[in-house]
Amino acid sequence: MSTFKRFEDIKAWQLARDLTKLIYNLTKDREFSKDYNFVSQIRRSAVSVMSNIAEGFERYTKKEFVQFLIIAKASAGETRSHLYAALDAKYITEEEFIKAKELCEVVSKHIWNLTNYLKKEITNT
Repeated sequence: MSTFKRFEDIKAWQLARDLTKLIYNLTKDREFSKDYNFVSQIRRSAVSVMSNIAEGFERYTKKEFVQFLIIAKASAGETRSHLYAALDAKYITEEEFIKAKELCEVVSKHIWNLTNYLKKEITNT
């Protein structure tokens, strides 16, 4: 699959892993951790980003990989939306929100770029 030998080599997956770690850290303490349903939802959306990148890569076809990248990008958007709710509920500070939101946006950008690259490869074959 392209120039990647393993999904762990993909920059978008590496950044999605960083995002997941950040979300887990933000949700493990304070008032946030007591909102079990919300913690579960934001964690699942973050994990979904990295998991869909990995699953799509392991499908071994570019077309399927693109489909999973689209899902991963949507999950990054879902995570970003949850961050607004966490900020509004005062579970996280403005500084924490900005850091996490910016990481979500970087992850989305990398996924988008990879998606476009693969779409071009599909149409050129």
